[in-house]
Order: sequence, then C-alpha cells, then structure tokens
Amino acid sequence: LSDLNWIIWQSLAIGHQYSSLGTQPILCGSIPGLVPKQLRFCRNYVEIMPSVAEGVKIGIQECQHQFRGRRWNCTTVNDSLAIFGPVLDKATRESAFVHAIASAGVAFAVTRSCAEGSATICGCDTRHKGPPGEGWKWGGCSEDVEFGSMVSREFADARENRPDARSAMNRHNNEAGRTSIIEHMHLKCKCHGLSGSCEVKTCWWSQPDFRVIGDYLKDKYDSASEMVVEKHRESRGWVETLRPKYNFFKAPTERDLVYYENSPNFCEPNPETGSFGTRDRICNVTSHGIDGCDLLCCGRGHNTRTEKRKEKCHCIFHWCCYVSCQECIRIYDVHTCK
Repeated sequence: LSDLNWIIWQSLAIGHQYSSLGTQPILCGSIPGLVPKQLRFCRNYVEIMPSVAEGVKIGIQECQHQFRGRRWNCTTVNDSLAIFGPVLDKATRESAFVHAIASAGVAFAVTRSCAEGSATICGCDTRHKGPPGEGWKWGGCSEDVEFGSMVSREFADARENRPDARSAMNRHNNEAGRTSIIEHMHLKCKCHGLSGSCEVKTCWWSQPDFRVIGDYLKDKYDSASEMVVEKHRESRGWVETLRPKYNFFKAPTERDLVYYENSPNFCEPNPETGSFGTRDRICNVTSHGIDGCDLLCCGRGHNTRTEKRKEKCHCIFHWCCYVSCQECIRIYDVHTCK
C-alpha cells in the first residue's frame, strides 16, 4: 500500500469517526496505520483533524474534476484500503499530481477552518500585514496559510522519511502543492460607507478558490519534469536522490512536479497498474483533444445513443418577484467509447 493511499485512508477514517461521534473527541489511537509521528500530531492537534479529512476530500474531488476528460480520470475504489488502487504505487505523473493536490487540500482546509474560528489552537494571521496601501486599511481575518501548510507538512510527510527516491519525490510534490497555495494568496477587500460608497475599504489576506489551485497544479502536471535516480554512499548508508533526466531542459523548481517512471496508457483495464480502461466512458465527438472520441477511446471507435432529458424552458420573469418556467423534453446524442 503506497504511503499516500495510507494517508488518504487514514484521513477518511478520521472524517468517518468525526461524523459518527459528532461532538465527541476523535480517538487518535483507534485510527489504523498511524506512524508514531502522526499519532503524536493527532493528539496534539486533535481539534483540526476533521479539517485534515476535509482537505483530503476536496483534493480528491478536485483531482476528479481536473481529469474528468482524461484516460485516467482519478477514479477511486470505495471498498479498498488503497483508495486510488495500484496507480500510486508507481512514481508517475499521476502520483505526483495526487500527492500535490492532496497536500494542498489539507493546507487549504485547515487554513480556512482556522480563519472561521473552528478551532482554539489557531486563528487569523497577524504576522504578514505590513503598512496598508492607499485608500484602504487592514481589517477582517487574514488566513494563516503558514499554519495550514505546517499541519499538512507534519501529517502528510510523516511517512516520507526513507532515504529512497520515492520518498524524495513525494516530499517534493507535497511541498509543491502547499507552495501553490502560498503563491496564490491575495488581498480581498470590502467597502464600507453610505450606500456602498466605499469611503473606507478594509482588506485581508485570503486564499483563492481551490479550483484555481487545481487548474495551476494541472498545468504543472502537464509540464512535470522527468527525473532519474542516483545512489550516493553516506554515513547512514546508501541514499537515493533525483536529478533531471534531460540537461537541456530547465531544472525543476520547488513549484514544479517531478516523476521518474512512465505512466501506463490507461486504455485497457489492467489490475496491476490500476487502469480501469476507457470502455463506456463518455467522449466529446467534436473535440480533437484528449477528451475527444478518437484519443479517449484509444482508436477503438465509439457508440452513439440518444437520450431524452427534461429541462426548464420558456422561463418568464413576473413582477414582483418570481420566475415561472415550462418543462421541455430535449433529445441529446451521447457518445461512449467502445
């Protein structure tokens, strides 16, 4: 079982325990598979553990949105410890993205929860304000992304302490996910005054919508850097590190995703690689991209069926103030891979 599959499963177990117990405290000792560092962290930060679980959930949901038109569409397996199946066992681009988006999700959810006052051990950021700008002053609650990133780092990276290439890759991609949030922090402002005249404007640091993070990390997935593994002898024994495979490309920064194993093509079902294949997937017959029927169906062709859908139509606004609509039946062509 890959380390991230473990972490995701533990996080979902936390979320299930929290929803089952309600206001009762989470029992860290009853969460299976926690390493000692995670167990200590859980006990010290038990208030925010539900936010850790929520962060993993929004990371998975964003992954499924970003890859909805790809051959691998971030499918999860509900009845298995390995939430993503064997896909994460390989050091591929897909593993890189899932590590980054899950780590970003945890940092995002914890940061947002603290700003909303859900926990007593964290709150608003008072460190990074600086002098106000012209026409506005500091106010509201600046989100403490450093605390959220620390929580993500302590929990998600707890298993990545081996001196091997996979741990080095996972740590790098986890940090790239957290860095994406820090880099997208922005000022959010609110106007005050008679009739919204904006005589006074107060501003605070805010995280972006998580969709912005998903879009950004998807671009990083598409431009991920392929690495090779090198072994070094150190006092503690053999240590594996990563270096870029191609010297004529720019070396990856801490913002970039890295991988060192090729992905399967995901065209056919393969239990060893975790591929579900693309048979019966809906494809876009007018697209020449990866979501189009030619590429998504891997050259096998596609089937077309008609589908009737009930939709609101002929809507009229009535003064004042409601809208009335009729119900229409429309017929659509649906294209699925053979």
